[in-house]
Amino acid sequence: MEKVHILDPSVVYRPDLSDEEKKKLGLHLEETTFKPINQKEESFRIFSEENELVKKTYKLMHTNQTFDFVEKKHAKYRQFNKAEMTIMEALEFMNTLIDESDPDVDVPNIYHAFQTAERIREQHPDQDWFHLVGLIHDLGKVMAIWGDPQWCVVGDTFPVGCAFDPSIVYSPESFSDNPDINDPRYNTKLGIYEENCGLDNIFMSWGHDEYMYHVLLHNNCKIPDEGLNMIRFHSFYPWHTCGAYEYLCSNKDKEMMKWVREFNQFDLYSKVDKLPDIDKLRPYYQSLIDKYCPGKLQW
Repeated sequence: MEKVHILDPSVVYRPDLSDEEKKKLGLHLEETTFKPINQKEESFRIFSEENELVKKTYKLMHTNQTFDFVEKKHAKYRQFNKAEMTIMEALEFMNTLIDESDPDVDVPNIYHAFQTAERIREQHPDQDWFHLVGLIHDLGKVMAIWGDPQWCVVGDTFPVGCAFDPSIVYSPESFSDNPDINDPRYNTKLGIYEENCGLDNIFMSWGHDEYMYHVLLHNNCKIPDEGLNMIRFHSFYPWHTCGAYEYLCSNKDKEMMKWVREFNQFDLYSKVDKLPDIDKLRPYYQSLIDKYCPGKLQW
């Protein structure tokens, strides 16, 4: 099968990447002081305006990710008629995807999945569902293999159906051509939602996070809510890093945020020198798949 190249620009809001790691990615960076809501002032690193590829990706995303567009993606992908695959088959299928934000682009994508899972396993040995989340969190990127443009597969996510928060990367300028900013149904603080309605009731911009979350729900997978929220919101940086959209959150969401933040420290694009022995690890992770997501899933 032909290789599909993709660049995940969500690296833009990952302050935990070192200068050396970011240089390996070929990123042009600048130091910026940013004050997240309800957090002390600290230094964050963001892409400079010179990185035209990332800037273009976010411009396309922020122009086209309207409420109507997201509804259409839900209608298309939540038929779950694209494929029937086990989790292991999906991981192997993902090896046709080359993530260009990964410094080891010649290494099959499956290694990042196992590395993330193993990092989590080292720190949380008694939470096997957490290990599985690390393994499968990026599987929604199969949409790129099926032909979707990367601006609706990867990158930071945000709610649609209400005003776009200034903490979203490159906003507000990048949303200037999005028709929802002129639609009175969607351009107010709450838009179509009620205050503290809960993120379960929010439409998020469409991407691999949202798709994989719904695949797991549809197939009645037994991963606990903490893990499902990690998968759905790990790219929702305006929320878990900047503290935005708290007025949409329920008390449950505030509890879940700590789990999403805990997950994100493991989801790095840096690589360790020694690659995991997948054949050795496969039986353990297959046992987790059999426990939480058994058999062939509808995608």
